[in-house]
Amino acid sequence: MSYLGRKLAFYLVALWGALTINFLLPRLLPGDPVEILIQKLAARGPVTPELRDSIALLLGGDSDAPLIVQYADYLRGIVTGDLGVSITYYPQPVLEIIGQALPWTVSLIGIATVLAFLVGIGLGMLAGWKRGSWLDNLVPVTTMFQAVPYFWLALLLLYLFAVVSSVFPVSGGYDYVYASVGWNWDFIQSAVYYGTLPAITIVVSSFGGWLLGMRNMMVSTLSEDYIVTAEAKGLRPTRIMMRYAARNAILPSVAGFAISLGFVVSGSIVTEQVFSYPGIGSTLLQAVNNSDYALMQGVFLVITVAVLGANLIVDLLYGLVDPRTRARS
Repeated sequence: MSYLGRKLAFYLVALWGALTINFLLPRLLPGDPVEILIQKLAARGPVTPELRDSIALLLGGDSDAPLIVQYADYLRGIVTGDLGVSITYYPQPVLEIIGQALPWTVSLIGIATVLAFLVGIGLGMLAGWKRGSWLDNLVPVTTMFQAVPYFWLALLLLYLFAVVSSVFPVSGGYDYVYASVGWNWDFIQSAVYYGTLPAITIVVSSFGGWLLGMRNMMVSTLSEDYIVTAEAKGLRPTRIMMRYAARNAILPSVAGFAISLGFVVSGSIVTEQVFSYPGIGSTLLQAVNNSDYALMQGVFLVITVAVLGANLIVDLLYGLVDPRTRARS
């Protein structure tokens, strides 16, 4: 079997396993989503047995049906895009809720994660190339931000730049004077303005890890024989740094970046809670608080597909960058 075929087969099996676990976990948790919704409706009036049966069907079928039948209905719903109805946002479909929250998380957490990776890798490359320089001596300071509890750093920046100086807004994802959310310039400006401080917090708290990892790999790579040979040939230092040292030193960071990029979809619950930012993280937290199993299941499904998809793409790119991995696979 070819390298591509082996990778696709592995990730398909991993996807099937993740979908199965996603199906079983909510059914092992205590509580019944049907009863939760009935309790909410009972406050408005009596709930008849017929209404209860209708709610049970609406929230994912008959719970008394055999497990294999429920599993088949679950897989059929995934293929057709029917992830059920949310209790928290009843009667809104789960897929519609995720579709509203996902762009906020991807735009904020995704851009911030990519920026943190690029800044960390770039500075780590320079710090490793120029060992003992002022930049290299700042590495412990940058990694200190990663050791600081994230919520503490977020609250500190929020207090300094939103409460004290009022440079950025205190909370929210956009200015609510805009009645309609859409691709117009005023709304985009507002969304960028509201998302700047959360993005800065993510970059500051995470780029130190990429910097330290890249710096250490650069130091290790510079002692390899092919670097010494390139220097003996009289090649330009910038070419040696970029084409020989950095290209090989960055390979371990690519795998870690794939995992980070996949988890972008899950959002940062702490970030979105501290800044009251609308996104998947806040949606997942509300689903957990309300025992909204359908919504939790839908969010976990999106996270699973995103993580596996990101890892598959980077795994294939890794094979192109380093042909040795294809030979070992």
